[in-house]
Amino acid sequence: MSEAASALRQQFLLWLAEHPRTYREVMECWRSSCPRLTIWEDALDDELITFDDRSGVTIVVPTAKGRRLIDQREASTGKP
Repeated sequence: MSEAASALRQQFLLWLAEHPRTYREVMECWRSSCPRLTIWEDALDDELITFDDRSGVTIVVPTAKGRRLIDQREASTGKP
């Protein structure tokens, strides 16, 4: 994974971790038709995100694996 893609993946996971995001909100912000910008698809393939049904609304959240990547970033940079 390129450095830029890795940084975007981190940004995506941090954005998801800030507060619950609906599937619709995530798709509006992160879906791309660009074959070189596959952050959403990569996060799904790498099992970094999952879906949670909350009262009939689909929420996208980081998995334990995704949280570990966030924690590793915070430990290495000192930034939340």
